[in-house]
Amino acid sequence: MKKYLLLAAMLTGTTGMSFAQQASYIDLLSAQNQWVDSVFHTLNRKHKVSQLFFVRAHTNKGKAYADSVAKVIKKEQPGGLVFFQGGPARQADLTNQYQKITKIPLLIAMDGEWGLGMRLDSTISYPYQMTLGAIQDDKLLNQMGREVAYDFKRIGAHMNFAPVVDVNNNPNNPVINYRSFGDDKYKVALRAIAYMQGMQQGGLLTTAKHFPGHGDTNVDSHYDLPLLNFSRTRLDTLEEYPFKQAIAAGISGVMIAHMSIPALDATKNLPSSLSRPIVTGILKDSLGFKGLVVSDAMEMKGVVKYFPDGEADLRAFMAGNDIIELSENSCRAIRKIKVAIRKGQITEAELDTKVKKVLAAKYFVGLQHYKPTDLQNINQDLNRTDAKNLVQQLSDAAVTLLQDNGLLQRMNFLQRTALVSIGTTTPTVYQQELANTYTNSTLYNLDKGASATEVNKLLSDLRGYSQIIVGVHDTRLRPGSKLDFNADVKNCIIQLAGNPNAAISVFANPYTLAGMPGIERSGALLACYQKEDSMQRAASKVMTRQLNPAGKLPVTVNSFFVNGAGVVYSSQAL
Repeated sequence: MKKYLLLAAMLTGTTGMSFAQQASYIDLLSAQNQWVDSVFHTLNRKHKVSQLFFVRAHTNKGKAYADSVAKVIKKEQPGGLVFFQGGPARQADLTNQYQKITKIPLLIAMDGEWGLGMRLDSTISYPYQMTLGAIQDDKLLNQMGREVAYDFKRIGAHMNFAPVVDVNNNPNNPVINYRSFGDDKYKVALRAIAYMQGMQQGGLLTTAKHFPGHGDTNVDSHYDLPLLNFSRTRLDTLEEYPFKQAIAAGISGVMIAHMSIPALDATKNLPSSLSRPIVTGILKDSLGFKGLVVSDAMEMKGVVKYFPDGEADLRAFMAGNDIIELSENSCRAIRKIKVAIRKGQITEAELDTKVKKVLAAKYFVGLQHYKPTDLQNINQDLNRTDAKNLVQQLSDAAVTLLQDNGLLQRMNFLQRTALVSIGTTTPTVYQQELANTYTNSTLYNLDKGASATEVNKLLSDLRGYSQIIVGVHDTRLRPGSKLDFNADVKNCIIQLAGNPNAAISVFANPYTLAGMPGIERSGALLACYQKEDSMQRAASKVMTRQLNPAGKLPVTVNSFFVNGAGVVYSSQAL
């Protein structure tokens, strides 16, 4: 029991990094737990069911919204909250208020695939998982997991709905895509496990998603029900592979996707999240997963389109989900489940098992010794220098050199140089960083909607330069598979790529390379994955020979750019 006493000593809301966590959540489930048993025996049937529901919360919707969540907490006593947009100090303060009015401490969950910055302002965003997929040093991903765990705990949160372990083998996937580590199942599993283990070593509950694999869909389940029409063999050997590996590595949770999968359950229009053959038959029985089974959001159209009015919640419970998140109406859903138990459609024993798993999760994160989160210095703690330095380290390790005809070695820092950023209207971090080294340089910017006249003027001006450094910037919040540049601007990029003395860095989704035919002819070509300043600084280090690029492309884009592509020089080459 010694390791469980260490576990019990872990407190949320500290300002110092602590990795005293010894026992995993999965280990904890097989041990007798006095706190879990004592709390469980205080619950009537309604409150048992309530423990399985996680309610939506925000800190950017004002007091009336916050008060409405408080009313739900007082009336229903749900098991937890899922926080969305807002600010870290506001969320920590509101969490403290919510914890005061609940009888059993709430488990606080969030989607933090790239850290708190996925949801909250004034916090650090680590690189997207597609960017992380390019990194060859898994120790960096493990370190990122520990930092993310610290950030969550610092604001009083306990569970991250991450990592995404979907294998993104469909470039046009509208919902996973850059959120995936890539299209190679082995590499996806390795990267996901490194990240997951870091978070769990930091005392956080984690959740592999979206089982049995959402990577090869062309429909966003937020808006409709995707069809995954593959054979059982394909699903078992490809889509499910990273989940199997994560389970073997001890992941604490798995989230179930809303997808129609006829090979696994032929029931028409039945989402996988509501399928007992998938949730219980495959995940729990065949794969032997013992941890928390979490439904994807039950308000999504992919599930309520065909099962409205609380029917989806009931079916999710009956399918084998332990946590039902974001029900359209949790009060209605709780009533439906209670009726089903009374009618014998659900056994009391099954309910009890689920409730004890949720209570054990609360014990794992230290809620048996709950203390309010310290609100002092939250912003400083969340924006600490070490974490910012790690973001840069990750970016440096991800930047990928796809093509070089020797240009990087030939570049002359004193020679007249054009520094061009396409897709922007003002000077970029990339240009500014480069200008510090290329002191005889001129900056040019070309908007993504520039006219043919503007494009032609730029191309004319650039004829006077013997070396050109170009940044292609997708400034959208979500980096899509295709650039939203007009045809003239895309043609400009292709023309520049034909210049053997032009080096191009693409700060965008790597799939966008397929929409720029001829870019493979560039004198030098860097895949930089996303628009963030840290990636621009990493690329500038390569272009000034301060960084030897070591990233490898995590997806196959076309015949020119395949998974694993990336030029890596010896340490002396640059």
